[in-house]
Amino acid sequence: MDELEKTIYKYVLLNAVKHKGNANPGAVIGAIMSNEPELRKEAKKIAPLANEITAKVNGMSIEEQNNEIAKFGIVSNSGKKENNKEEGLGELPGSHENVVMRFAPNPSGPLHIGHARAAVPNGEYTKKYGGKLILRIEDTDPKRIYPPAYDMIPEDLKWLGIDIDEVFYQSDRFPIYYEYAEELIKIGAAYMCSCEGADFKKLKDESKACPCRELSIEENLKLWEEFPKMGAGKGVLRIKTDINHKNPAIRDWVAMRIVEEEHPRIGTKYRIYPMMNFSVAIDDHLMGMTHVLRGKDHLANSEKQKYLYEHMGWDVPEFIHYGRLKMEDIALSTSTALLGIEDGTYAGWDDPRLGTLRAIARRGIQSKTIYDLILEIGIKMSDSAISWKKIYGLNRNILEEKANRYFFVPNPKKIKIAKLNDLEDLAIPETIERPLHPDFLDRGMRKLVLSDEVYLAKDDVINGLTRLMDAVNIDIESGSAIYNSKSFEEARNKKARIIQWVPSKDNVKAKIVMDDASVIQGLCEADCLNLKVGDIVQFERFGFARLDEIIDDELTFYFAHK
Repeated sequence: MDELEKTIYKYVLLNAVKHKGNANPGAVIGAIMSNEPELRKEAKKIAPLANEITAKVNGMSIEEQNNEIAKFGIVSNSGKKENNKEEGLGELPGSHENVVMRFAPNPSGPLHIGHARAAVPNGEYTKKYGGKLILRIEDTDPKRIYPPAYDMIPEDLKWLGIDIDEVFYQSDRFPIYYEYAEELIKIGAAYMCSCEGADFKKLKDESKACPCRELSIEENLKLWEEFPKMGAGKGVLRIKTDINHKNPAIRDWVAMRIVEEEHPRIGTKYRIYPMMNFSVAIDDHLMGMTHVLRGKDHLANSEKQKYLYEHMGWDVPEFIHYGRLKMEDIALSTSTALLGIEDGTYAGWDDPRLGTLRAIARRGIQSKTIYDLILEIGIKMSDSAISWKKIYGLNRNILEEKANRYFFVPNPKKIKIAKLNDLEDLAIPETIERPLHPDFLDRGMRKLVLSDEVYLAKDDVINGLTRLMDAVNIDIESGSAIYNSKSFEEARNKKARIIQWVPSKDNVKAKIVMDDASVIQGLCEADCLNLKVGDIVQFERFGFARLDEIIDDELTFYFAHK
């Protein structure tokens, strides 16, 4: 069995397993053409081999089919795998009683695929253990707030399929932070520091305490009372840690500082703002977090926060750290994306070049694709890299059954077919019927009217024998066409190219916004007017696309992938 036969064999087995032991050769050919674009030039070889191999596979028992597909390392109907590699989420450490977890984004913009790295495991674990998931908007830095994000974040979580039990805004909780700051001063665990930043850093790096550390509790309380009236940069509140800690960043970290900027939600009501480690540790305790899931770049922050827990005599939650998520050819920086939107580089947060969940959804990538991908990656400490190829593969598995098939011709060129009207075996115009989906015939048929003029994709108008799908064979020469025959077998035997086409009259203007934001103009068949915004289709020989807009009978699609 050569490589081509092996590939066809794999796809036949996949189709057979999916359909209770009975593979459909048409669906097999369609899957190969979609998933293995480099094999499209072998279409003439694939069709007869697919029929032959399908007959062989359909003669096997389901158990035999499962055994054969396992040789490719693919999960069979029985759910077994050839390899023992553990994937997905493991068990949470510690107790699984009354699990409480949180997803705590900064409202600097809508969520992107990197946020899903945290949101999905939190949602999955709380669902698994019947726990509670809290959405906590961490908005204690006015400079990093994009006001529409307050609404966009819950919308993105809903799209992702994550249910939230409670929502908190840290900007509502300033009195709580003030209360605990004062209590920490009273127990001698925090102090007011008026040292210049450079001077403190020098002392800290040398494991030396600054003079402010020795102030009495009374002196610190007085300075705390005067804190709101101080000038910017004239003082901070520090949490006492080990001044000899091996990591200088952990030594006496800042808990509160002065902020002059106006806050989108609370205006200028407060000047004293909590630092992240302070507000997060207090909220995690008060909200009853049992497990805190965060990136490994927070390892030092976890250690900082433990000092506050120890000062207050609180139980420390289970800290779980995971590796970074890297994605090729895309920027996950919200601030960079916002700058690009403001200067016109991007059309908006759902620009197809961005990695936001909104951009991904607009292209027809399913939320289940992202959810399942994050679950597969799990929460291991090692860094993970994901590719569009992986996303497209998972998404294709979902869309193959969901998306109905249609014809679209990019950059259309009208071709007149000579001698078509002269034939007695053809009643022109002739109505050609094709199934909306070859595996689900109950969805109905679509109709295309064949006449002596059709539209072809400009790139398909090349010399040689060509078959118009389910219609006729034509000879193309120097941009002109002449009828050859109606026989599919003849086209196959003569290794003719098989291409999509659109009727000359019954068609619809369409454009497809590609993943690089370029736009391809074209025509699609008239039955596309039955689609609704949000429907996802598979344009044969082109790829999957989501209908985004209908204006004056012109359709705008966003391209998903091949």
